[in-house]
Amino acid sequence: MDQFHLLLPQLAQHFLSKMKRLLSILALTLISGSAAFADPEVKGWNTNDSMGCMMLRECTDHVKEVTSIKDIKRAYPDSDYSVIGPEFNDIVSSLNEVGVKVFLGNSKYFPRTNRGIYHTVGNNFFLNAAYMSRPHTLMSVTRHEAWHAVQDCMAGTIDNSFIAIVKPEEEVPYYWKEIAERTYPKSAVAWEQEAKWAGSTEGMTRDALKACAKGNMWEHPLYDPTPMTEEWLVENGFIK
Repeated sequence: MDQFHLLLPQLAQHFLSKMKRLLSILALTLISGSAAFADPEVKGWNTNDSMGCMMLRECTDHVKEVTSIKDIKRAYPDSDYSVIGPEFNDIVSSLNEVGVKVFLGNSKYFPRTNRGIYHTVGNNFFLNAAYMSRPHTLMSVTRHEAWHAVQDCMAGTIDNSFIAIVKPEEEVPYYWKEIAERTYPKSAVAWEQEAKWAGSTEGMTRDALKACAKGNMWEHPLYDPTPMTEEWLVENGFIK
């Protein structure tokens, strides 16, 4: 009995510790709207840290792979994707063919206002579930982020972590240049201005991905490499 009484403070402390942990999980679940205990610890939701956790496939709570517009439709049964469905399916099919997976991700992983991101290392891209109920948004984000996969392909292979300019800068409409300059740091403008253009142009990303899927994209007559991209390809042994 004496030994039992001596253990009581330790047992109480252990119980309180477990209860605090449970209560913190429940609180986080209420805040995020989903079960948090499936994820490793992150520095905070809606941050670059939580997004990085998702991109590395360490955080997977309500992150579902998308293989066709049917998967999106199941998530948003009240939305009509009939107009964009064929193009979306073509893009996802070509992405899968070159080794890129598409995921619909819980909004808690994305910094606020971030609608999607392509990961050049993991070769996956993620759509923010908070925005994808709108067909126009789904299509523009898919085209935009998949264009970064096109740039990845143009850099020699989808399996490296580099991206290359696809279109000559003088071909990019001034409107998209101006938006990119206002939105992104100077170092990213060259890549983002053509991704912005692709995001609002029907078929642009789809057609480029089909060329990527056939191999050596820079050999396709519609995608002659720019001088800087060609220099990169030669220096790294992709063009002999």
